[in-house]
Amino acid sequence: KGVLAVDVNERQVVVGNSHVEQRIETPIDRALRYKRLAERLQEKYSSPKYNAWLRRRGIWRRIRYFRRKAKNIMEDWARKTAHIIVSLAKQSQLAVAREDLTGLVEDLRELPKDHRTALLVLGYRRLGYWIDWQAEKNGVPLFVVDPAGTSTTCPRCGAKLVEVSHRRMRCPCCGFEADRDSIAVLNIERRALSQMGGSLATPT
Repeated sequence: KGVLAVDVNERQVVVGNSHVEQRIETPIDRALRYKRLAERLQEKYSSPKYNAWLRRRGIWRRIRYFRRKAKNIMEDWARKTAHIIVSLAKQSQLAVAREDLTGLVEDLRELPKDHRTALLVLGYRRLGYWIDWQAEKNGVPLFVVDPAGTSTTCPRCGAKLVEVSHRRMRCPCCGFEADRDSIAVLNIERRALSQMGGSLATPT
């Protein structure tokens, strides 16, 4: 049995394996726009002594609306994207494999603020929850793999990759080169197959 691997980044969800790949855009820009509107209102109606926006009901309602809008955009996207992923796996009789994102919040602390904010708004865990839910609902096997090094390890020989251009990696040992998201998909697939007791053909 084969695997449909899922790799998530700020802009795209990459779904695939060593034979096929599909990219799904995230609505992160729309969600961030509403989040920033809420933040600007809070800043405008705040002072060192007290937050005026908490006492002005109209302003408070607008801030709450913007924050809910940002959250709802990502929630709706996560549910629909999870449905697409699991439907693809079910049609092709594949298992779904995703990364274990339990320690994500701790890892985000090391990132620049803007990048960290975007990833928190994106809500990796939210997407993971809905993928798990859809997989269970549809009877699709699910594998959760260790995320360490999935986009920086050569899927062909296991060596550490070097970045040759924006989001493009190359292996200094065997010469394998690809987009880092495609590499992550191959490594997630490989790890899931090893859990299943299967093996993966050498990627070209």
